[in-house]
Amino acid sequence: MVYSDDPVKPRLTMTSNDATHSPLYATLLAETAKIGWSELERFFARGILLRVARDLDLVSVAEAIASDDTTQVTQWLSAGLVERVQAETAADFAARDPDLWAVVVSPWVCVQERS
Repeated sequence: MVYSDDPVKPRLTMTSNDATHSPLYATLLAETAKIGWSELERFFARGILLRVARDLDLVSVAEAIASDDTTQVTQWLSAGLVERVQAETAADFAARDPDLWAVVVSPWVCVQERS
């Protein structure tokens, strides 16, 4: 996975090392985009916004959710690496308006802060 410094192009791009990723991964990667907190607030209000820790690959998490990989998702949830966005986090995002990337895996929206 390569992260681009170009603010116009998506920061996530497939590389030759990613050839082992599934077609679903490629689809989700193409649907991943930078988004502002104001656009995510309604998903937070509905309780369907999941925060993904910076250590994880956002697209891999989305793929595991979409593939119903309960074992992996449960491990991330138990470790606090994936969680519903809490009120404190929402207030922090609203105050700072950080760089956020999101991908939809209905009914969930997965979001990750990037620095």
